[in-house]
Amino acid sequence: MSTPASRIDNTPVFKTTPIRIASSEVLFLLGKCRVRDRTIARWPSASGTPRFDSARGQRLKKLLPAAVLLSLTSCGGSDFPSTAEAPAAPTTLGGVLNVYNWPDYVAPHTIRDFEKKFSVSVRYELFSGNGVLDQKLRESNGAYDVVFPSARPYAADQIRQGLLRPLDKTALGNWQNLSADALDGLSGLDAGNAHLVPYLWGTTGLGVNADKVQAILGPDFDMATWDLLFKPAIASQLSECGIGIIDDDEEGHTAALIWLGRDANAITAENMDAVQDAYLDVRSYIRTFGSSIELIDDLASGKLCVILSYSGDIGQAQARAEELANGGRPRNIKYLIPREGALRWMDVVAIPKNSKNPALAHEFINYLMDAKVISDITNHVAYANANAASTRWISHEVANDPNIYPSKAVMGKLVDSAQLSEEQTLRRDNSWNRIIYGLIR
Repeated sequence: MSTPASRIDNTPVFKTTPIRIASSEVLFLLGKCRVRDRTIARWPSASGTPRFDSARGQRLKKLLPAAVLLSLTSCGGSDFPSTAEAPAAPTTLGGVLNVYNWPDYVAPHTIRDFEKKFSVSVRYELFSGNGVLDQKLRESNGAYDVVFPSARPYAADQIRQGLLRPLDKTALGNWQNLSADALDGLSGLDAGNAHLVPYLWGTTGLGVNADKVQAILGPDFDMATWDLLFKPAIASQLSECGIGIIDDDEEGHTAALIWLGRDANAITAENMDAVQDAYLDVRSYIRTFGSSIELIDDLASGKLCVILSYSGDIGQAQARAEELANGGRPRNIKYLIPREGALRWMDVVAIPKNSKNPALAHEFINYLMDAKVISDITNHVAYANANAASTRWISHEVANDPNIYPSKAVMGKLVDSAQLSEEQTLRRDNSWNRIIYGLIR
């Protein structure tokens, strides 16, 4: 899923009460606790009204170095819009469910409807990246009941180190809805699919302001190529309208290695040098290495014309551009999977070993596996899901978007992450730090 720098607006926080402020965490209880449209509440604008941002990736690194905690318990979910008012159903499970997830990774009404259906409360904490989640699982004894790690390498490591609880599949009646291919793909790192439930998957590619890019490179230029970022003659021209790169060592290295025609999972010293050389050639043309929140905002507003980021985030930038157009012509934003290939990732749902409410955790996971529930999530966040039964409820626009559900030909060019050793992980992280902080040899 390294951490990016984030802007901090120099304005007071709206309707919030700071509960704890530390170097690794900022905790807020939001007065209204409203989460609407593909958004999460961030810092307010200068006008004093809430600002809302969205993204999947390495969120809020320096603004919120570890996490943003939205306490939905105090809200009772009452401000979450819903298309269907599900009647409350008495349950013997009770208590509070502690969920740890990426920002903007459910539909606006997903949590509220679960709370109402089972007469429970959900404490919903957002993490900034897989590294943060991994650290929390090791340090927070029983703090979470449901978590959403990326399958490779994080969930695989967590299984190996005994951090995740085996699933009770007798409590998961909707297991039959899952894609057999997705389960088979996870079985290599989770024998017997004992710990992980496939959730959403996507790719990491290019988000472009097509009109701006084609105005510079010509209307017939094929934009579906990593050349936009790594070919100096092209990147130098696009620097006029702005290039942004997601601040993530895996995404950044994989893109460069694919462009170089090298094994994207070979984290050797030679490959790290080659990646650094590729970035050195274009480093002066890159305007920002930032969080996906920043990149979405800047692509939607026209501050950037090319970004390296996650597939669903570009869809959210499109929606944001439409909002900014206010009825006028929005910026022509497109997501492209480069013809050379791209990284494919899958996020999963799991229960930490020390969960204090595993019964309710199973109920929540089973709820997420409901075909209608997960289709609402996919339609909202623009990421493909691994639920075969949900197909009938996926919107026509999403289901037929080849950048969300790629063709077999494109799928054949996608790269899955490999399991890395500690030495390889450190080598790649150090290489990325040299790139983003201008320390390239």
